[in-house]
Amino acid sequence: MRLGKVVKSNSHCDYIVQVDDAMDFDNPPQADDYGFGSFVRLENSDRHWAVGLIYNSQLFNPMFLNMGPRLSSEPDPVFTPDLITETRTLLWTILIGNLEQNGGKPYGIHGIPKVVVPVNTPVYRMTQDEIHRFHLNSNQRPQFCYYSHLLKCGGTFAVQLTQQVLTELINTNLFTGTDQRALKVLCKELSWKSTMGAMR
Repeated sequence: MRLGKVVKSNSHCDYIVQVDDAMDFDNPPQADDYGFGSFVRLENSDRHWAVGLIYNSQLFNPMFLNMGPRLSSEPDPVFTPDLITETRTLLWTILIGNLEQNGGKPYGIHGIPKVVVPVNTPVYRMTQDEIHRFHLNSNQRPQFCYYSHLLKCGGTFAVQLTQQVLTELINTNLFTGTDQRALKVLCKELSWKSTMGAMR
């Protein structure tokens, strides 16, 4: 599902995505489609650029605190045919890697992508299968190598974002045995640290 397009970057791995609305498409994404912690892929018809996580959002409304004169009644559509709502939903997205191919099998490369994603690059929500493939390395073994990157660059809600991702990976049972236990230990340790930090 297409969510929107890249409109700006805050840094090399921090991009802002403008969500498509009804003025752009007949079936724009709904609020549940781009929630906190959603995995997204940034790609166009030419190439796949990166995989990211939505870590923040902002509602942009140019009419907020507009102190100009207001109409005493609803505008007449006959006299104001071009009056449209210019509100926008913006998504802050942290890039955590990209997808590659090995013998026809997709796998993930975790870390900060080397390339700069161009403006207007379409952004899509990833399916469960794509998320699964991203967490496999070139040998088709489970991997989770962007943990520290997420904690450093995930914004104000970095801890909550990392906990959510860990919990979802644990619940999917993609990891098994010692890998699954390691994820559970990481999740519990992060939860304990955030709890103790709040008590100080």
